[in-house]
Amino acid sequence: MDILATERLRLRTVTLDDATFYHTLVNDPAFIEHIGDRGIRTLEQARESVRDGPIAMQVQRGHSLYVVELKDEGRPIGMCGLIKRSTLDGVDIGYAFLPAGRQQGYALEAARGVLAYAPALGLRRVLAITSPNNIASNRLLLKLGMRFEHFTHLTPEDAGSNLYSIEVGAY
Repeated sequence: MDILATERLRLRTVTLDDATFYHTLVNDPAFIEHIGDRGIRTLEQARESVRDGPIAMQVQRGHSLYVVELKDEGRPIGMCGLIKRSTLDGVDIGYAFLPAGRQQGYALEAARGVLAYAPALGLRRVLAITSPNNIASNRLLLKLGMRFEHFTHLTPEDAGSNLYSIEVGAY
């Protein structure tokens, strides 16, 4: 199901047919470095993760991570969307892009679209977390107009994340 479109991108819900793309994305070295190793090594594990993650969240909450495709090619280049984590006191925006989708403004374009869509879901405030050493992601969140709140640990064993927020009614 299509969720939104921007000038160059289409964002749609994830399906089980996206397992190969998802497998590639979560095993990208930059994903592992900045987001974490999900331990997804097979296509079957990718299918299970897609089913139990974005597909289930979309059904339960009406939002999730979305596949970001190039409009003119229909090729998936990343994911961007809204996530509800048990470790955060609110919904956060998340994104990850394959190497071919980086450094071209796609993440900024997709994230702006998602933030503009958030009020339609009844959201007034959106959070974001990122690794302090992920310079590109920290810059992107500031470009989006998000405000740094504080450094936080999502779990006791977590190395720590920068926490940002934005009032989406003001976006």
